[in-house]
Amino acid sequence: MRKFLVILDDSRECLNAMRFAAMRAQNTSGGVIILSIIPPDEFNHWIGVGDIMREETRERIHAHYEVFAKWMRDRHGVDPELVIREGDVVTEILDQVTQDKAIGVLVLGAASGKKGPGPLVSQMTRSSGSLPIPVTIVPGDMSKERLEMIT
Repeated sequence: MRKFLVILDDSRECLNAMRFAAMRAQNTSGGVIILSIIPPDEFNHWIGVGDIMREETRERIHAHYEVFAKWMRDRHGVDPELVIREGDVVTEILDQVTQDKAIGVLVLGAASGKKGPGPLVSQMTRSSGSLPIPVTIVPGDMSKERLEMIT
């Protein structure tokens, strides 16, 4: 089964990337992997404080994942898998794609506006030549109706 890899973060455009991945998975009998990456510098505190912060971050990720997972199951019949990694965002995405041969497409959401598509899309665009799979960039301001039409 081909899987769509989508990144869970706090960006607004993440929502459309999730929608697109779920709709494509439903329409192609595929799967979805939701990847959340914790940056390494997020816990550079005293050991005890860093451990507590890491656990709180993981709990927040699981809570966000459950919202998306329930929606994907109920609306699209897709049961996504959650993967949490710690490290540099681009490195961790590349490692995930390399390690899981079932991943067929990386789905990213692009911010709309004058500031550009967002740091993740900009970074992954620069690294796209080293990816063994295609990247789909979904506009963050695309309507649900338009997403349904193109998936």
